[in-house]
Amino acid sequence: MTHYNPQRHHRCSLRLPGYDYTQPGAYIVTVVTHGRECLFGEIQEGVMRLNRFGEIVIRAWLDLPGHYPHAALDAFICMPNHVHGIVILRDDTGRGGSVQGKVISQAETPAGTTPLPENAQTRPYDTTRHGLPEIIRALKSFSARRINHLRHTPGVPVWQRNYYEHIVRDEIGVSRIRQYILENPVHWIEDRENPQKIGKSYGN
Repeated sequence: MTHYNPQRHHRCSLRLPGYDYTQPGAYIVTVVTHGRECLFGEIQEGVMRLNRFGEIVIRAWLDLPGHYPHAALDAFICMPNHVHGIVILRDDTGRGGSVQGKVISQAETPAGTTPLPENAQTRPYDTTRHGLPEIIRALKSFSARRINHLRHTPGVPVWQRNYYEHIVRDEIGVSRIRQYILENPVHWIEDRENPQKIGKSYGN
């Protein structure tokens, strides 16, 4: 069985020329902090320990369906300096493209925060069907604004300007990626985003 390879998939691809990112389907996304700064907490014994900034990021992720009702959330992890998540864009019948079955959310809600109900609205729904780039822009914008408010640094970059994505073609692919996402903290020492990893030679 071929395992999900993050080096070959989302880490190496940005947008596919001409691809319609509003169409139904499942997408894994990776968003990295500006300068790969470890803003969101630390890994302790293979477990991600979120700080207040990390809690803000998870809340911003959980809030997305309240702004984009055609977007469903699946597995998600907030690491010290990046996030991985699966976004499933539904079609008009509520189906998620090639991904069948119930969509689950494996993002844990930090203590002291309450996720919005699935049908909650934080503003009137826009009838426009927004694509993946707009949804990720919102995640970055909502979280950055709240983080900068908390640390009194208005306008300071929190995220890299771009993000990585990979289109997931089937349920087998989704299952592999879920496993990769949830096991990410255990493999932090080997992660190419880890600032302490020796031999890194790429820029922001």
